[in-house]
Amino acid sequence: MSPTQSRAVHEVSSKPLKWPESVEQFCSSLRDKYQAELAGPEGILVEVELVKARLERSSGKNQERELATPDWAERQLARGGLAEVLGAAGDCRRPRETQVIAVLGKAGQGKSRWAREVSRAWACGQLPQYDFVFYFPCHCLDRAKGDTYRLQDLLFCLGPQPQPVDEEVFRHILRRPDRVLLILDAFEGLEAQDGLLHSACGPVSTEPHSLRGLLAGLFQRKLLRGCTLLLTARPWGRLAQSLSKADVLFEVAGFSAEQAKTYVTRYLERAGATACRERALALLRGQPFLLSLSHSPTVCRAVCRLSEALLQLGDKAELPSTLTGLYVGLLGPATRDSPPEALAGLARLAWELGRRHRGTLQDSQFPSAAVRAWAVAKGLVQPVPGAPDVELAFSSFLLQCFLGAVWLALSTEIKDKELPQYLALTPRKKRPYDNWLEGVPRFLAGLLFQPHADCLGALAGPAAATVGARKQKVLSRYLKGLQPGTLRAGRLLELLHCAHEAADAAIWQHVVQGLPARLSFLGTRLTPPNTYVLCSALAAAGQDFSLDLRSTGIDPAGLGSLVGLSCVTHFRASLSDMVGLWESLQQRGETKLLRAVEEKFTIEPFKAKSPKDVEDLGNLVQIQRTRNSSEDTAGELPAVRDLKKLEFALGSVLGPQAFPKLVRILEAFSSLQHLDLDSLSENKIGDEGVEQLSATFPRLRALETLNLSQNSITDVGACKLAEALPSLAASLLRLSLYNNSICDMGAESLAHVLPDMVSLRVLDVQYNKFTAAGAQQLAASLRKCPHVETLAMWMPTIPFGVHEHLQQLDSRISLR
Repeated sequence: MSPTQSRAVHEVSSKPLKWPESVEQFCSSLRDKYQAELAGPEGILVEVELVKARLERSSGKNQERELATPDWAERQLARGGLAEVLGAAGDCRRPRETQVIAVLGKAGQGKSRWAREVSRAWACGQLPQYDFVFYFPCHCLDRAKGDTYRLQDLLFCLGPQPQPVDEEVFRHILRRPDRVLLILDAFEGLEAQDGLLHSACGPVSTEPHSLRGLLAGLFQRKLLRGCTLLLTARPWGRLAQSLSKADVLFEVAGFSAEQAKTYVTRYLERAGATACRERALALLRGQPFLLSLSHSPTVCRAVCRLSEALLQLGDKAELPSTLTGLYVGLLGPATRDSPPEALAGLARLAWELGRRHRGTLQDSQFPSAAVRAWAVAKGLVQPVPGAPDVELAFSSFLLQCFLGAVWLALSTEIKDKELPQYLALTPRKKRPYDNWLEGVPRFLAGLLFQPHADCLGALAGPAAATVGARKQKVLSRYLKGLQPGTLRAGRLLELLHCAHEAADAAIWQHVVQGLPARLSFLGTRLTPPNTYVLCSALAAAGQDFSLDLRSTGIDPAGLGSLVGLSCVTHFRASLSDMVGLWESLQQRGETKLLRAVEEKFTIEPFKAKSPKDVEDLGNLVQIQRTRNSSEDTAGELPAVRDLKKLEFALGSVLGPQAFPKLVRILEAFSSLQHLDLDSLSENKIGDEGVEQLSATFPRLRALETLNLSQNSITDVGACKLAEALPSLAASLLRLSLYNNSICDMGAESLAHVLPDMVSLRVLDVQYNKFTAAGAQQLAASLRKCPHVETLAMWMPTIPFGVHEHLQQLDSRISLR
């Protein structure tokens, strides 16, 4: 069948035939449900970007998989709207095969809002590839009380709005599973999600299964085979193991600074306060830390709520400078007319639920009906969409974290000596707190250290001061006993956040003065708030720093602010990111910052592990050439001029393809001392690569070490190398040709040139293919080479007796 015929058949098969009336009615009711517009701030849509994601092995001992952190320039945005994203992902699916798409991101990044918008887009006709879309908030599935379920129970009964099972509709769904989209929102909160890839499940749709077995059947492509599964989740713990088999992974990027401003504008429009737009944006700009935090839609919404209240105070209004202050400002007014012990009761509930990884609660769990009514009236909890009236949820995960921290700060049940463990800064063999409520440490530091009258006292009254003061002393002792220089990058950033939230001068000074001069954040994500607190800490430390910012995902604005600090004297970053920063600074005419970046940026040492690395290195050299042609006194870029060690490790497939590109730019690195072309997987540049490299020797006058091991070099390449080696006679100290295919002819060529290499100290030719004749020629040439200290020459093709004899003649011959 021709491609044209195939497409025509597919188009015909994709078009729905006339449906039975019950199916039409069912679809119509689904569309009506999804088209209902969300009320209040939930209805404000600023579409967040999705970035293609991948999982990688954790650097920890457990070797679990976690989200990789791409450099900013390497991010692959999912282009287009919802329909385009799902359509592009669907193009990758195999025929009649279930496709699993996962959208990951931290709490508050807008995953659930995005998932609801998918179902709404379908209801509005934007996803014609699907006849049915089923949206399941996973807490609805967790409510399931039965022991066994059938697939039709999942589709009709376990969702947010249960309805009777319609067998005719179900049979229709089973006939075209490829036109069914199942959305499992907040998947990390589902108890049954652990081990879905290994749970037993039969392939029959009508058989009863446990909830775990039912989900496992979908994931293992046994039930409803050919459907599309769309998950949203926080990449928490072992969840990544279940997602390792997903066909497509996306990560929610959160708001950019411009998107945050757009959200503020739309919030004020919906609140009828459009005239206050500029004042509200000015308030936000006045607190750059809150502006950086507003990349999280949840925080952005909280900022809008507080700004709306503060604008009524007139020109003296000012947003707080910490996240703790933001939530104290929101909850303080709510506690003034609360029932007795309402805040403490709700805080305890938030903490206890968080310990069980839960954010939803039943009426019966509230301390009293009055506390429930107060919490609902103040917006602290809200009905779960589509759930029974008796089920509520905290209005945001971050609010639950804040309330959990309030409980830790107020509770007399938690021993003071146990308090430091909840900061989760130092590893413990037995840690009872798993940090699921990941916002607690920062809030706890803020609540206990900020002035009680403005913080804890404003929430719980003067009685909280005594308890808070005692706990503050415990945490102060703990924090001042920490050595920031011994912490891993992620925990160091968390410590900086805790110190910032504490707003305590003594704690802050202890932390920033303990920072090591060399700071590596390699592989640790630097979000906008992370970048802000790091900038503040470095500026306050009173010393110089060298930073490694590779694989941090830092955005261009954050990179510019960090490396522009006068205390940052050297830094490393992704070459792609640096090229982008250079171009941006040139376009904006920021000459002073551009020169500072040029002077501080280093790539020493550089390891090329992919063709892109070689391409980026070429772009750096091109920038230097362009710069030199446009400026009379520009000189070399320090990053190019000062590179001393370059390693090429692309392997046997990509190595031969990328090596010619590397050779063309080698001469630009005038200080290059160590060139390593060895790789565990072998580069195999071969004789052609050696010939290309040899032509550059006259311009590599600083080269001291040349490693050509494991590169499939034969006599042809060895002879070409020998002809060019005299160009390096004054600098080359070590030459390694370990494990190639050099025979007697190549050995003879090397033997002839060896006396001329007056700087050479070590020659390694082990595991080649020359015989005793070649070995004897090399050994004989040693007599004319007093400068050579070691000749490593163990050869499988030479009898051991010959090796021993040669070593007896000259002790510089090594057989190891």
